[in-house]
Amino acid sequence: MRFSVNGQPTEAEPAPGQCLRTLLREQEHFDVKKGCDSGDCGACGVFVDGTPVHSCVYPAHRMEGREVTTVAGLGTPERLSPVQQRFVDAAGFQCGFCTAGMIVTASSAEVQAADDADLPRLFKGNLCRCTGYRSIDDALHGVTTTHARGGGGIGASVRAPAAERVVTGTEPFTLDFTTTGLTHLAVLGSPHASARIRSLDATEALALPGVHAVLTAADSPDVLFSTGRHENRLEDPDDTRVFDSVLRFLGQRVAAVVADTVRIAEEACRLIRVEYEVLPAVFDPEEARAPGAPLLHGDKDPFEHRIAAPERNVVAQKHGELGDVAAGLAEADVVVSGMWRTGRVAHAQLETHASRGWLDAAGRLVVRTSSQVPYLVRDELARIFSLDRGALRVFTARVGGGFGGKQELLTEDLVTLAVLRTGRPVQYEFTREDEFTIATLRHPKRVSVTLGARRDGTLTAMAVDVLSDTGAYGNHGPGVMFHGTHESVSVYRVPNRRVDAEAVYTNNPPSGAFRGYGLGQVLFAVESAMDDLARELGMDPFELRRRNVVVPGDPVVVTDADEESDLQLSGYGLDQCLDLAEAAVAEGGESAPDGWLAGTGMALSMIATMPPRGHFSEVRLTLERDGSVSLDVGTAEFGNGTSTVHVQLVAEVLGTAPEQVRLRQSDTDAAAYDTGAFGSAGTVVAGKAVHAAALALREAIRAAAKELGSTPRGDANTPLGMSITRRGVDHTLDALVDEQASLPLAAVAAAAPSPLAAVATASGTPRSLAFNVHAFRVAVDPATGEVRILRSVQAADAGTVLNPQQLRGQVEGGTAQALGSALYEEVRTDGEGRVTTRAYRNYHIPQFADVPRTEVLFASTHDELGPLGAKSMSEAPYNPVAPALANAIRDAIGVRPRELPMTRERIWRLVSRRAEGDG
Repeated sequence: MRFSVNGQPTEAEPAPGQCLRTLLREQEHFDVKKGCDSGDCGACGVFVDGTPVHSCVYPAHRMEGREVTTVAGLGTPERLSPVQQRFVDAAGFQCGFCTAGMIVTASSAEVQAADDADLPRLFKGNLCRCTGYRSIDDALHGVTTTHARGGGGIGASVRAPAAERVVTGTEPFTLDFTTTGLTHLAVLGSPHASARIRSLDATEALALPGVHAVLTAADSPDVLFSTGRHENRLEDPDDTRVFDSVLRFLGQRVAAVVADTVRIAEEACRLIRVEYEVLPAVFDPEEARAPGAPLLHGDKDPFEHRIAAPERNVVAQKHGELGDVAAGLAEADVVVSGMWRTGRVAHAQLETHASRGWLDAAGRLVVRTSSQVPYLVRDELARIFSLDRGALRVFTARVGGGFGGKQELLTEDLVTLAVLRTGRPVQYEFTREDEFTIATLRHPKRVSVTLGARRDGTLTAMAVDVLSDTGAYGNHGPGVMFHGTHESVSVYRVPNRRVDAEAVYTNNPPSGAFRGYGLGQVLFAVESAMDDLARELGMDPFELRRRNVVVPGDPVVVTDADEESDLQLSGYGLDQCLDLAEAAVAEGGESAPDGWLAGTGMALSMIATMPPRGHFSEVRLTLERDGSVSLDVGTAEFGNGTSTVHVQLVAEVLGTAPEQVRLRQSDTDAAAYDTGAFGSAGTVVAGKAVHAAALALREAIRAAAKELGSTPRGDANTPLGMSITRRGVDHTLDALVDEQASLPLAAVAAAAPSPLAAVATASGTPRSLAFNVHAFRVAVDPATGEVRILRSVQAADAGTVLNPQQLRGQVEGGTAQALGSALYEEVRTDGEGRVTTRAYRNYHIPQFADVPRTEVLFASTHDELGPLGAKSMSEAPYNPVAPALANAIRDAIGVRPRELPMTRERIWRLVSRRAEGDG
């Protein structure tokens, strides 16, 4: 079959039923991405004879004689198309995985001729999980929000180092490269939520041509571990094996096949004969911890494997009291209480989990993976497979979104096993269905809250009870439970408070890390209860918070007044956030339609700026011979923007342009160590190490310049007279006696006997606290339950704003993701552990039309613990959104929503029941 791609003649023979997307990638057109393979997300968008199509549902056999144009055919990094340039100028991407397809759609003739009213319809088929669409909308309208190349220091909206490559599809993601002799891995999943493997026969599968191996428990090490990764691996329970003879959720690995193609591997999986013994199962966490319930991990030692009470299916628990809650409630003038529920939420990042492994020329195992934690993955793989860490390299390319879901070890262990067993290069890539059914999800929680207060609004007591469904395995179960009940409670000054929390095993799909790390679920309940309390007191909700929030000098504790904490209220800005949000939401906004009910609501959140118990990063800076600077840092870039900030910090300290900083990141062969890109630590930990290394290198350059400048050269005692120009001012090396003089990078680099380098480490302790306040004005249609957001405001205490555009994008993206889990998103199961939500089209993540513009306001603070006074702001914006929206809906309809998501039908039922007199 003959056709052309980006003007180049191409010949290919598509396989029966093959789609255009996979055919193009076979031809190494890696700018065509896979997000769903069902025509829902648009990441694979291309032009066919000038018409934009989703190539994942376009039959490859139709390409005879046709012309395909991918995003790479629209422009190059050196010569961008006008649309690509607009996406660069407006920072119209974060992770960038959706960007290729987004630009194809934006470049279509229909979009170019459309008015604003048509854009939501035209972009219905293009999903973005990161940006919240505001920056994409800016790009469509030619708005410039980033600083031009060649300048811009701290406080400027410097564009991402990879911007031109992202918008042309030339920035590689995990699987965007060719490997000779690559084989593929497919997994046979359990058809039962609870079963034991009695026998397994792989004879027929192994006989299938193209199959190289069938892997089972007999082939893998009998080592218990956790898929959840933390700096201290002891934070998570060891309850997981690569393959287990006992299966605890539907879809759990039974066996894996390594074959020449994915199709052959999947066919071979269907030929494996397995005899199962079906075991009793439990799906409700309340039932799971009750006497007589089936025990998922009852065979494990609670101390050795760090499971709180395996005899009750409890992986972690917290029961503590500060003061006397009963006495505090007795002295209260007003008491409110209630229970709230949150559902399962998928991370829904556009790039699915994927890994590719191979043996290099020296026989060392190399794994390239879509991970937020390559160093932690390396260390755990070495432990599981008894490998020396030096015999294993793990690295990432650009990662297409994560949100905590890629803080798990979900593909790397199988790839490692397969490469070690076969000696061949092996790839394992999740499908979109896998992301919903076997990847981790946000913990569903049931949260009860009781609050007592005096008539003046002073809190006298708080009791919080949390039941968390950790699913079949306990990865992140303890951490999410403890974190969720920490800052949500300790943000208020309450003399009497009690927390009872348990994370419970069930035969449901495993839960895991998700943006906000448990705070979003608990805050939904606590901040809703605070709103109820304000109503009972007849007090403004902003004022009630002002009277009770922690202030500098207060201890940051939950239930133990004597507990040692490294948390500090450094650069406190919660008071400013309350004022900013209150003033902004009072300005009104769009009017409610006739017959709709209008309401206003707010909520606040506090979050530690990094994880507890240490988060380490070691970076290296080198002044190269050409005057550029090489930066080796371990943090992965997945839309968090750390690459931009790290380059910006180096450029600011050394007085050079960001383009002169060459970044190498997230590679265990490069930087010595980095705990990982989670807990919003990329800026405040790795960034702090980068800043320290830049300062050290600056001093080394100054010292070298002084020495070189006074060293005799040639036949005369003449100082080295080289000079450079920076920002229009000439400086000689002798000028370095003045500490304020610009650094002669090129001169020192050329003249120094060896490249200058500096190494610095940051530990992540002590930690500070960031604050966010969100406020909404909404309208609700009582006839349908539709919620329309009339005004959305978030005020953030982010310390020094290093890059305003990027920081605003993080707030907007977090808000959009939170709106999804507040209004639409829920991974549903059938009550017996079977996930029924298996595709984007059945899981409503916010689209272009769904997300209102959020006004983002920053408090003016300076954090003494962060680099140049900055705080983290990747996770924080997500947390106050759902309760603020619930409070606004409550204000509008007069009845309290108590379950997430607050779907149209649920709101309609609340309004209808209230109208019928059923409170």
